[in-house]
Amino acid sequence: MIVEPRLFKDERGYFFESFSLRDFARLMGEVNGSRDLWNGQFVQDNESASTYGVVRGLHFQKDPHSQAKLVRVVEGAVLDVAVDIRKNSPTFGKHFAIELTAENHLQLFIPKGFAHGFSVLSPRAVFQYKCDDYYAPETEGAIAWDDPDLGIDWKIPQKDIILSPKDSSHPRLKDAPWLFI
Repeated sequence: MIVEPRLFKDERGYFFESFSLRDFARLMGEVNGSRDLWNGQFVQDNESASTYGVVRGLHFQKDPHSQAKLVRVVEGAVLDVAVDIRKNSPTFGKHFAIELTAENHLQLFIPKGFAHGFSVLSPRAVFQYKCDDYYAPETEGAIAWDDPDLGIDWKIPQKDIILSPKDSSHPRLKDAPWLFI
């Protein structure tokens, strides 16, 4: 789900509420089955800074610590990607991608059961996200960013992609040893 905050601009700059529990809960209440998508409380905020060409992901946490996330960019631009990894979902293995920038102020809500990643399209990007469960390394999982079955165009030439050692060795979705239901 794409969240577009109301922006108030004048000659001094702009102001917006980057998060309002009341407004977000109302928005989630409009979505069928929202309790399956979000538990109603964000408990952890994270921030990363990265340079052009960095690809982070595709990460997720398995039950009992699966996470829904609300993500945004506060500096620069990224291509944000969510992949449905819920085995019994009609959209299993499909991905959604959107450009999030400091200028467009768009936010993306990523439900539980989705792997998440992003590529940095600008010289530098600062990325923030809210999670509705705490980081639990014992439930951490990931799938290959370059899985050909996913067909993700990261909008960066292959020669410019920068990965962590960890992100360069995840299994393809079809070879992953876990199932999300």
